[in-house]
Amino acid sequence: MTDNDEEPSQAEGSGSPIEFYFDFSSPYGYLAAHKIDSIARLYGRAMNWRPILLGVIFKTTGAQPLLDIPIKGPYTRRDMERTARFLGLPLVFPEVMPFPSIAAARAVYWVQDRDPEKARELCLALYDRAFAQGGDIREAGAVLDCAVEIGIDRDALAAALQDPAVKERLKTENEAAMAAGVCGSPFFVVDGEPFWGADRLDHLERWLATGGW
Repeated sequence: MTDNDEEPSQAEGSGSPIEFYFDFSSPYGYLAAHKIDSIARLYGRAMNWRPILLGVIFKTTGAQPLLDIPIKGPYTRRDMERTARFLGLPLVFPEVMPFPSIAAARAVYWVQDRDPEKARELCLALYDRAFAQGGDIREAGAVLDCAVEIGIDRDALAAALQDPAVKERLKTENEAAMAAGVCGSPFFVVDGEPFWGADRLDHLERWLATGGW
């Protein structure tokens, strides 16, 4: 918990799931991905892991990647590194930043429809490959390598990545995210209340503990 002194409600399954929107190219998304599960468990909430493509959203909002913004970019990189140290997580930036995450997002949705817990494992494996190790997850081959390491069938997933239905699923998820007001990564929705940013995890936790304010 943060500075909240109230006892959390730990009734299993109480309340709606926490919707967790993120882009795999988002360092802040990586940091939040390693913290949100423990908060959800503490308050008996399920999690919906929902990868998105920020590039699609930015075309609507007019935003651009934080690290590419003059003056703000260097500060943001420093803040990401400092936040990682604060949270006790490794952070190694990939050579290409930001990077396309289409294959990773498609893979997660295909796995999620079959095994939500395995999809969660894949999310963390992909994020760790990108930001704990500084690896490259841009191409389908790298995504498949991560999937195989956690027991997902390579051939079945490779075929799924080319499936028009899987491609359409990601498009639909992006549209749904924008309709829900998602404007960045990480982005959370708790009982209809939106929270944007890894630095809002303490607010999210207080919201769960108190029922909102």
